[in-house]
Amino acid sequence: MELPYDAILTAPFPQAKLGVCIDRGALCSIDFLDPTIDDLPPMDPVAGEVARQLMAYFANPTHVFSLPLATLGTPFQRRVWQALCEVPPGKPSRYGDVAQRLASGPRAVGGACRANPIPIIVPCHRVVSANGLGGYSGEVSGEGLAIKRWLLDHESRL
Repeated sequence: MELPYDAILTAPFPQAKLGVCIDRGALCSIDFLDPTIDDLPPMDPVAGEVARQLMAYFANPTHVFSLPLATLGTPFQRRVWQALCEVPPGKPSRYGDVAQRLASGPRAVGGACRANPIPIIVPCHRVVSANGLGGYSGEVSGEGLAIKRWLLDHESRL
């Protein structure tokens, strides 16, 4: 039976583990998994590099990711994801600000953030609403928002 993940990593936040998927030598997704499942050591060199760089980020929020990424998403989503990568750690941006830079709307930016297959690497957690945190990975409450809060707190300590 083929495993759906190429690595399962313990994260420093208690709400989830990280499931890493590699396709054709490139990172294609990171999923938030039940925190009680067992870790899975990286199954290939790219998954090992993803694990190494995630741990580097968790140790130092200024770590710059340099990983082969699968080209997924629509052209608009990829433009939003590129814009997210330009938001510096510790300096969240609003959905409306990102939308203005892309000549789009805040809801469209939120939709692209929701569709982001590689959270943390493409830092959609750095985009917040005009009156609060907004959502994270399709959630507007619960565990997803707790992870977003953890990531923003981690980066605010710079």
